[in-house]
Amino acid sequence: MVPKPHRVLIGRVAGYADEAAAYLRRRRTTRQPFARVWWPGDRGAAFDAGSEAGRALFLAASRVIEAASEE
Repeated sequence: MVPKPHRVLIGRVAGYADEAAAYLRRRRTTRQPFARVWWPGDRGAAFDAGSEAGRALFLAASRVIEAASEE
């Protein structure tokens, strides 16, 4: 027996939704905060939030955000 057309569509949408939810779960668990800094000449570096340089960058960024919100 052939399934009803709307059931095929619902099954396909549900499958896509399941894949999207799994992708977001995987991304959320592996994602860690970091600060990325770029210099002239396309040189850049990413600093982990747990490192001393990363903590200093996060502190400086929070101060910039606070100053911008006061204006």
